[in-house]
Amino acid sequence: MAQFLISPAALQRNAAILQEVAQQSGAHLLVALKAFSSPSCMKYLQPYAAGCCASGLYEARLGARHLGGHVAVYSPAYREDELRELLDFAHHIDFNSLPQWQRHRELCLAHPRAGKNHNSTDKPELQFGLRVNPCFSTGHTPLYDPCIPGSRLGIPTAQLRDADLTGISGLHLHTLCEQGARELADTFHAFESEARDILALPQIRYLNLGGGHWITKPEYDRSLLISLIRDIRDRYQLDVYLEPGEAWCIHTGILRATVLDIFDSLGYRHAILDVSASAHMPDVLEMPYRPDVFAVSSSPGTPQADPGKSSLFPAVQLSDCRYEPAGRPGEHPHTYRLGAPTCLAGDVIGDYSFTRQLRVGDELVFDDMTHYTIVKTTHFNGVPHPSIALLHRDGRIEETRRFHYQDFESRLG
Repeated sequence: MAQFLISPAALQRNAAILQEVAQQSGAHLLVALKAFSSPSCMKYLQPYAAGCCASGLYEARLGARHLGGHVAVYSPAYREDELRELLDFAHHIDFNSLPQWQRHRELCLAHPRAGKNHNSTDKPELQFGLRVNPCFSTGHTPLYDPCIPGSRLGIPTAQLRDADLTGISGLHLHTLCEQGARELADTFHAFESEARDILALPQIRYLNLGGGHWITKPEYDRSLLISLIRDIRDRYQLDVYLEPGEAWCIHTGILRATVLDIFDSLGYRHAILDVSASAHMPDVLEMPYRPDVFAVSSSPGTPQADPGKSSLFPAVQLSDCRYEPAGRPGEHPHTYRLGAPTCLAGDVIGDYSFTRQLRVGDELVFDDMTHYTIVKTTHFNGVPHPSIALLHRDGRIEETRRFHYQDFESRLG
């Protein structure tokens, strides 16, 4: 059976890097639950994180229960019943548009946790912010770029100049996707050039710089990030928040798959697996994204390189297995089109080559399958859902969730 296998040790490795950035910069680093929200893993991140950011009520409840700390919420729109529940336990609630804030302002500011003097320098337990669109695009994939023309995400900076900001304590910028500190710095300075007076208002107490920061990537310029945050805090006296998602869990898990069938058709050698791009790793179709694939041998062997130092090998490995990286089509003698057991014609993971022929029953591993996979999975076509398990330091595998037919049936009413 297919399985998502997550390493708590790898999660803690990333978390320690992020905690060091927080300590050196003075920023508050939150776990973006939209990228990764497995309850069984939150205890490994809790000692390092300032809290969580949520996309709505359900994520906020999960974060408050399993992670604790600061709960920041942003949604393009809130239902009033959900908002009323969030007011009771969230700490920051950010709104996507001025009309939405104006519609809910009276309800929000009347809540006891919001305090009374909303424009004072005191910091109530509950504060409210606005998401801003700086209209400064640095992204490469339009699907993930909130600054594209016609974007529904955030308020264009120009609209803030004459707006009534009564009750607003924070500003929220989220424009990046898998990008570096230089793109963040350029984005902030572009926003600052138009909104310096707003940033300097005494009532503005926090700035949320959103997510999309690849802080735990080896080549990420963490010194630039720390310098930028310190400068913002010093010049504007603001609490600065970051909401990385991928940075907490990059290279912390794999998806184990099994070859179900092999056949030739229309010039391709097809290998059908028990996993689906559409149902289990949708970024393969949406971005598109090409995951690293490895053929697994159960016979013990020494890897060709230290997996902790080489990007050629997955960071999460079973100790009694050998992992051989697949190549581009034609790079190795045997090329296969890896496909899913669904009826969607385009449910193809990609074309990969291997040094040996694949056989039915072989195990393949997809690397870096923790973020934006488990949270986006579906039961499309009734395809069995991969189980979720933890790989502990001692090699023990702890299965935390196995899915059954009842999970499929219960979802459909």
